[in-house]
Amino acid sequence: MASSTAVHPYFAPRYVLASVAVSLGGLINGLDTGSIGAITQMPQFAESVGQLSATMLGITVATIMLTGTLPSLFAGHLADKFGRLAAIIPGALLFGVGALLQCLARGLAQFVAGRAVAGFGQGIFMSNVSVYICEIAPLRHRGTLAGLPQFMSTAGVCLGYFTCYGTVRIQSDVAWRTPYIVQCLSCAVLTWACLILPDSPRWLMLKGRPADARQALLKLDYPMAEAERDFLASAEQPLSLSLWQSFIILFRRGYRARTILALFILGMVQLSGIDAVVYYAPVLFEQAGLSSSNASFLASGLSSILMLAISVPAFLLADRWGRRTSAISGGLVLAGCMFLLGGLYAGGAVQPQGAARWAAVAAVFVFGLCYCATWGIVGKMYASEIQPAHTRAAASCAATGLCFATNFVVAVATPALLQASAFGAYFLFGALALGTVAVLAACMPETRGRSLESIQQAFRAPAAASGTGRLARLLLGRARPTRRRPHQTQTPREQQAAGEEEIELEPRGDIATEAVAASAISVEAVPVALRLEVSV
Repeated sequence: MASSTAVHPYFAPRYVLASVAVSLGGLINGLDTGSIGAITQMPQFAESVGQLSATMLGITVATIMLTGTLPSLFAGHLADKFGRLAAIIPGALLFGVGALLQCLARGLAQFVAGRAVAGFGQGIFMSNVSVYICEIAPLRHRGTLAGLPQFMSTAGVCLGYFTCYGTVRIQSDVAWRTPYIVQCLSCAVLTWACLILPDSPRWLMLKGRPADARQALLKLDYPMAEAERDFLASAEQPLSLSLWQSFIILFRRGYRARTILALFILGMVQLSGIDAVVYYAPVLFEQAGLSSSNASFLASGLSSILMLAISVPAFLLADRWGRRTSAISGGLVLAGCMFLLGGLYAGGAVQPQGAARWAAVAAVFVFGLCYCATWGIVGKMYASEIQPAHTRAAASCAATGLCFATNFVVAVATPALLQASAFGAYFLFGALALGTVAVLAACMPETRGRSLESIQQAFRAPAAASGTGRLARLLLGRARPTRRRPHQTQTPREQQAAGEEEIELEPRGDIATEAVAASAISVEAVPVALRLEVSV
């Protein structure tokens, strides 16, 4: 990724190495995701913890998402106050403690308690991983590097599956405890990496520490000319907000549309049903006719390998394929897969023998591959990119909190839905994915090729929350900016307010060659009323 003329002490610029190191947070997330479904299907686990009903299985699996929701809401405040890395460290430690409790569990209560502690830690570190990478990555490689956590998560899913597949024949509880040893070691490595990495230069600028920011840029091998152009020359006034104020500001005029868009994307990508596929892959393959334990485990592992394989070109090419194109085209494929599965089961075509069961298995594979190549890469990256600097961590963490909440709903509901109806869950997930595509087609501006500061220019037009007429125009096609009659004039104050509060949801054309502009929502530009409200 380095320029051809650059000389670095390592095989790659240190901002790449830092991104890889912090992306271990994604690996940790994937290790749990990839192993928990297989672990709960092991007879050794049932002997140690007890046989789980469909409802209890859903609760056990989903506890980690439920407890991750609340800390995600204040993790952004911690990151804004103490630094991105300082927020990741306690989260990684808590996750490690939770993994250790699960590893040593002698009953269901301790196992669920361990998942609760791990979820609390995951809620703190997960979203800040993406924020840190977005802020240290140069414009040219931001899409690729920001996609690393999802790639590592996919790699973790694959590693988690095959750790379980490799231990399932061990005739003792070591079979299901081994994956948690791997998780504990990964948390230790992530914590160590965060202790030696430099803070985000953009965060240091927000805290009024330009000298430290320049030193961090040098340690990261960040292009200094780009830094001077984008954020070093236009330092923003630091804000001192309470926890409540840092949350409320996200829904003030001028910030609201970006926050809602991030919440919508990270919430709906999970409601597509990806967690049903990843967590309960052995169950889904058994439902499709792969009845033996080894066959369903092997199919799950093969699925994870293919998802990892497709993630490699997906994240490497993230800066060549627009975020908007990826989100819309990927959503259409995801919805099609779910509708196909629902139709096969509704028509009774899936039998222990016959071609229909292989069509169902193929649809599960294609769904997972498409998600990893599109929505999995775009979601967290886009939610971080579109936020102004002083609300980026808070908004990204709030969106991740909603992501955890929707994960919890899917993980809890899927076993019960599959037990109640062989096809209902698939039609539900397909309809949600299709609805998401419709909204994104109307409301998602492109960010590829823009610096984080100039992305804010894509959100300048009359506010999205201007009424049903505005929404109708969005759904029908292009959003038209409001025009004043010729005889109506604006005072300078009105003109300033209009420029600050405008949000453009219209897709941009060729933006790669546009000049980089300063952030449209700088602190000085915030209306006086808002500054008074958040400074008390």
